[in-house]
Amino acid sequence: MKGRTMYVIPFSMGPVGSPLSKIGVELTDSPYVVASMRVMTRMGKAVLSALGNGEFVRCLHSVGCPLPVKKPLVNNWPCNPEQTLIGHIPDRRQIVSFGSGYGGNSLLGKKCFALRIASRIAKEEGWLAEHMLILGITNPAGEKKYMAAAFPSACGKTNLAMLCPTLPGWKVECVGDDIAWMKFDDQGRLRAINPENGFFGVAPGTSGKTNPNAMATIIKNTIFTNVAETSDGGVYWEGMDETLPEGVTVTSWKNQPWSTKDDEPCAHPNSRFCTPADQCPIIDPLWESPEGVPIEAIIFGGRRPEGVPLVYEAFSWQHGVFVGAAMRSEATAAAEHKGKVIMHDPFAMRPFFGYNFGQYLSHWLSMAKHPGAKLPKIFHVNWFRKSPTAGFLWPGFGDNIRVLDWMFRRVTGEAEAKSSPVGLLPCRDSLNLDGLKEHVDLDQLFSLDQGFWRKEVEEVGSYFHSQVNHDLPVEVSQQLQLLSIRVEKM
Repeated sequence: MKGRTMYVIPFSMGPVGSPLSKIGVELTDSPYVVASMRVMTRMGKAVLSALGNGEFVRCLHSVGCPLPVKKPLVNNWPCNPEQTLIGHIPDRRQIVSFGSGYGGNSLLGKKCFALRIASRIAKEEGWLAEHMLILGITNPAGEKKYMAAAFPSACGKTNLAMLCPTLPGWKVECVGDDIAWMKFDDQGRLRAINPENGFFGVAPGTSGKTNPNAMATIIKNTIFTNVAETSDGGVYWEGMDETLPEGVTVTSWKNQPWSTKDDEPCAHPNSRFCTPADQCPIIDPLWESPEGVPIEAIIFGGRRPEGVPLVYEAFSWQHGVFVGAAMRSEATAAAEHKGKVIMHDPFAMRPFFGYNFGQYLSHWLSMAKHPGAKLPKIFHVNWFRKSPTAGFLWPGFGDNIRVLDWMFRRVTGEAEAKSSPVGLLPCRDSLNLDGLKEHVDLDQLFSLDQGFWRKEVEEVGSYFHSQVNHDLPVEVSQQLQLLSIRVEKM
């Protein structure tokens, strides 16, 4: 920190004063961190007043680049990639980050606190800290339900949280797009808050078509990192689907002139927007409710080009925990893998577990033993299944409301389902396809290939053996065995 200004940031994860909220204090030498934490958390005097003499998480960050600098900065961005270290000390409620200027490793209230440290606190205190969006969904009759969903990065989490439904009369409202803290209330309902105050979304692929609500949210008061810049003062990235005005030029995220003819993208694949949540045009009225919103469905999912059906429901809570533990997805730009490899990402938490994975699974299973617990139904979705010849089988985006509609009606007991080796599938006519603009091959979308699922069982079992081993809960091992038996009977 030598030569730089030290900033002291008291911040609250969750509404200030909420029984579900936690407080942290971050010391940093980065003005970028200060500005971004102002967006992503509730910070300032109100937090200190709420803290009093209470406990808080200690967060220490430095860009690791003392002044005067000894070598030229790249794009005026101070950091020290050769000596980057991000450490978490759960027993001391402490986070130390050195050398990184990137959001997830410098905005320490985000993944470091809200998932890694918070998941450990949640285990000790009997609640859940999860990498999940939270949305409210209202049907044409005015009945409303809240759902939480866990997807790996760049698998449509923000798009789903800000969905524009194509089915008439349905409404989706956003509570949060990334993190959920969930705790049972006195009536046994699992209630969730979004501990964040803003959205830290992936820019590439975000457009007026894919997520018009996100585009409306980022129109002002927004910090962009590693996107391209236009000569008229705007921003640009791949998939924005906007034609540049005549004469407007683009400078890439590497500070180089760029054109559509270039081989490299203009924006980094993991470039971000950091924007206040209350600017979202469909922000839920209860998004800052101190007691949280009642969760009635939990959705797991990933990017699976083949084999995995569009949607299925878990047979039980124990089966649902297994489904979360067995999650796999194509690697994304936010992960360390660059190729399109199918990787294991249980609960979309693989990079964020704050303690032993086997104990984490046991903690999830223990939720079923909570007195009077009204457990949410658990589902798995796959928007990304492809035809061998014709691209994606499902249109996605706003049409995903058709899957949420089926889940909604499963929660209320209205929709029918049929048993399959992997879970409960929608009956033939229970998905509402009215008004769908393109033909959908339901047979391909829901087909189950025995060879694929035999391999899935083998690879999940191998992953459990290598990564969890003796800590794997018996209930999860039993669910894998039951899946294997069902697959063999296909």
